[in-house]
Amino acid sequence: MEGLFLRSIEENLPLEMIYLSEDNEISQRKLLVKEVNDQYIRAYCLLRKQVRTFRRDNILSIMPPSQSPQQYLH
Repeated sequence: MEGLFLRSIEENLPLEMIYLSEDNEISQRKLLVKEVNDQYIRAYCLLRKQVRTFRRDNILSIMPPSQSPQQYLH
């Protein structure tokens, strides 16, 4: 997970995240990581269109964006 965060910061790579909020709501977000520490990440959330803070403990899944099959066609 740490490697993905650093890659997102360095390459401005969007990540897809599944997140559990404090009130136990699950959401899927696409974000650009801006800052990382031991407990939180700060990222620009493309869904909310603003910088948000996410607890690392509440991240259920994080991955690079899924690739469209059309990107592989020549």
